[in-house]
Amino acid sequence: MAGSPTNITRNGPAPGMVTKSGGRLWLTHVLMIFGLLIIFFPIWLAFIASTVTQADIVSPPMPLLPGGFFFENYKRALFSGVNVPVLTMLLNSLVMAVGIATGKIVISLLSAFAIVYFKFPGRRTFFWMIFITLMLPVEVRIVPTYEVVAGFGLLNSYSGLIFPLIASATATFLFRQFFMTIPDELAEAARVDGARPMRFFFDIILPMSRTNIAALFVILFIYGWNQYLWPLLITTDPDMNTIVMGIKQMFPSGDDTADWPVIMATSILAMIPPVVVVISMQKLFIRGLVDSEK
Repeated sequence: MAGSPTNITRNGPAPGMVTKSGGRLWLTHVLMIFGLLIIFFPIWLAFIASTVTQADIVSPPMPLLPGGFFFENYKRALFSGVNVPVLTMLLNSLVMAVGIATGKIVISLLSAFAIVYFKFPGRRTFFWMIFITLMLPVEVRIVPTYEVVAGFGLLNSYSGLIFPLIASATATFLFRQFFMTIPDELAEAARVDGARPMRFFFDIILPMSRTNIAALFVILFIYGWNQYLWPLLITTDPDMNTIVMGIKQMFPSGDDTADWPVIMATSILAMIPPVVVVISMQKLFIRGLVDSEK
């Protein structure tokens, strides 16, 4: 029949419902754009400050459009800086962040694989011992960690920046939970086919963990990139400064005047690598967080 409920449903919702849904969608977009502008505005001001002169910044009102000193200010920041060239500090931070993220993932994959697939006495105890370290952040164990690093002669080195921070109870826990969702039949089939444990790990477990690895790499890269206290403690050579340390050291003490264009240019440059990592791995990152199998 023409007036049956089935036909009404097929023809779509009533006009009043469409208007209500459209209004909510419009309001949602407005709120999202407004929130984006609030978040982006300080970044825009920092970019503007990196393209003008010192006089333009300290003499109000500050301009809201880019100036003509973009290349000059960024060249000064990259190759001269205030204490150390920003290019050197970016390289140090990049090596540290990639090293920490890679080390955490490799160690966590292997430890979670051993805990889930190897039957040995006390494996549950070992797992909980690893998990309990979540309550011991770097700040709590920083003095004994520093003594160990200094004893091995790793001060002012990439090894000293990376190795003390590569153990991760969180990543181990996440990989363990994922490995426990993999059917036991896969391990049995690999065993029947004569695959050794590491062959099973590299051929089956590792490809299945790709999205988890990508999601964790993004998070751990940003964690390593933002490290401040540990690099500040173990580096005394200015050439080993990270970008986060460098920004802090650019602010003058006493009556000195800050070189705001260079500081703002450095801040913008410090944001680029994490943004590139997030954008380049966005799809895998989202899949690693929302996949129903995880």
